[in-house]
Formats: sequence, C-alpha cells, structure tokens
Amino acid sequence: MPRNPATSEQQSVRVLKVGERVRHILSELLARGEVHDDVLTAHSVSVTEVRMTPDLRNAAAYVKPLLGEDEGAVLKALRTNTAFFQREVAKRLGLKFAPRLQFKPDESFDEAERIERLLSDPKVARDLTED
Repeated sequence: MPRNPATSEQQSVRVLKVGERVRHILSELLARGEVHDDVLTAHSVSVTEVRMTPDLRNAAAYVKPLLGEDEGAVLKALRTNTAFFQREVAKRLGLKFAPRLQFKPDESFDEAERIERLLSDPKVARDLTED
C-alpha cells in the first residue's frame, strides 16, 4: 500500500519539530559539558534556533555565548567540534540521515537593539506619538 504524500504544511511542521529537537540536543550537550573543549566549558552558550533544510540533511544552528563574550572563540570551538556534535545528534535523533551542522552567530539580539535605538530616536518618536 503506497504512503500518502505529506502536504507542504505537514512537511514544514516536521521540519520545525526536527529543528527544535536538534536545538534541544545541542543545548543539552553544551549545558552538561559533554564536549571536551576548554573554550566551550568556560562559556555558557545558548542555542537560540536551529533551521533545517526541507530535506532534513542540513541544519544551521544559531548560537550566542552568554553576555556575548568571546563570540569568535566560541564559534571557532563549535566549528572545530562539529564532528562530535553531528555524531551525538545522529545517535539521539534516530533519523535515516544525520543532518550536517553549521554553527552561525545569532545576530537577532543586535538587530533588536538597532531597531530599539531607531524607535527611541527623537525624530521617529515624534512621528509615533499621537497629537
């Protein structure tokens, strides 16, 4: 009996669920200090989001060290230990193919700060207030 093909809605929900599962696995590995790297054990690193490709073969993990300290060194350490993270994610995820991980800095906090500065500008604030 042939399987019913998944609708695009169902497929996108699955992609989101797998991405969230990968995020939890990476966060757990970093929080427990399971990776043996001095830089990563010295910093608290948040995995803020994981974006999966529709075929679930690639994952972009957006990370931010606590207080934004030593972001370059943390990213380098994560990229150095990518093989360990991929192996652990594959073991815990149980998919047919393990996603290829790519670590990227999370710039959403910087963007939010920039927007906040723009909105607090007197010229913009003047336009936002009701007369």
